[in-house]
Amino acid sequence: MRIQDVRQQLTTPLDAPAFPPGPYRFTDREYLTITYRTDPRPLECLVPEPLHVAEPTVRFEVMRMPDTTGLGDYTEAGQVLSVDYEGERGEYNLAMYVNGFPAIASGREISAFPKKLGAPSLTIDSDTLVGTLDYGSLRVATAIMGYKHAPLDANQARDEICAPTFMLKLLPGYDGRPRICELVRTQITDITVKGAWTGPAPLQLFQHALAPLADLPVLEILSARHVLTDLTLAPPEVVHDYLNH
Repeated sequence: MRIQDVRQQLTTPLDAPAFPPGPYRFTDREYLTITYRTDPRPLECLVPEPLHVAEPTVRFEVMRMPDTTGLGDYTEAGQVLSVDYEGERGEYNLAMYVNGFPAIASGREISAFPKKLGAPSLTIDSDTLVGTLDYGSLRVATAIMGYKHAPLDANQARDEICAPTFMLKLLPGYDGRPRICELVRTQITDITVKGAWTGPAPLQLFQHALAPLADLPVLEILSARHVLTDLTLAPPEVVHDYLNH
């Protein structure tokens, strides 16, 4: 393969790439989100400058992606924090646990999604919507919501999903020092809300050394939402380069 051809490749292996190029279109992407109030003290240790903690809230979310161009069928779960960046209110994507390798690889390499391997699921159990997250063989989160108990205004659902999202991208060089150390911003704008509901919802988090969701304890449930969408991920942009400041 010629040098100019190597430069045009997106990822390896060259004869069987880990993922195809985007943009990635999601059809029937389904969300279960529970927002809760937590202890503000650990948040200051998790939110990187120049972001600031906006309020001591966390959104636990489970996302079911049954039809994603190029990436197939997978599910992910994680925690999102409320932050402020230069006067703009947004969210900081703390961690995502995903059960599909192409989604993990593309999320980390093309963008800055903090993805690692986990075993999330989103299912219906009788009259409840159940979101779970296992790490290895251990349960680390269980979220349960009454199934379609009450309609939710589509604009509220859209505002939550389309909030500006900030992420930290860290890639070391071969000498062990950071080669990329950036804060990036992304925002979903191409979205169709196909259904939105709310209902009663408890959330249980369990201690784990390598999936420390319970380090941000649930003090009060603030809202619960079940949303069905079609959307396209937007590319990220660098807002702060730590190596040049």
